[in-house]
Order: sequence, then C-alpha cells, then structure tokens
Amino acid sequence: MKKVEWKNTRLVKENISEEILKMKQQPGKNIVVVGGAGIAQTFMKLGLIDEYRIIVHPVILGKGKSLFKDIKDRINLKLLETKKFNSGSVGLSYRSDTKEVIKA
Repeated sequence: MKKVEWKNTRLVKENISEEILKMKQQPGKNIVVVGGAGIAQTFMKLGLIDEYRIIVHPVILGKGKSLFKDIKDRINLKLLETKKFNSGSVGLSYRSDTKEVIKA
C-alpha cells in the first residue's frame, strides 16, 4: 500500500512502535486498528494494544491463521464486556493488564 485516502486514516510503514506511541499521546479519540491476524500479531509483539475486541463466530474452520501465533510471553487480560449478537456471534472486550513489550 502506497497511500490511503480514507478520512482520519494514516499509513505507517516504518518505526511502527514509535509512530503509534506518538499517536497515543495526542488528544482525541481511541485508535482503532481493523485487520487480520498479521497486524494484530505485530501490535501484540510491540506491546501496543490496550484493549482487545474479539468477535467469535459460530463456525469451526479446522484450519486458518492463528491470532496468537508466535506470542512467546504471557499477556494477562481483564474481561470488560461481553455482547451476544442475533447471528450467534459473541463479542468479547478485554483490557490488557501487561504493559511490557513482548520479546519475539
């Protein structure tokens, strides 16, 4: 990806940890990262996630990308909220209790 045109969107390609930490210090609303397992793993390894919002869908695939692949250290989570959807999916919100950078 070379550029983004969405409103309130910023493309960060280098020094991810440094850039995200700068953004977190700015006033305003929360930062939301929407994406798959790859970006979530990168942010987890860098210790950049304060809150996890995970939706569990009522489907067993049998294989696929693991959300927590290559996470070596323990990350303690505190359950904040659960939400059941009409589809049968369940939304889970957790706050990270660990504020350390994870060693990969």
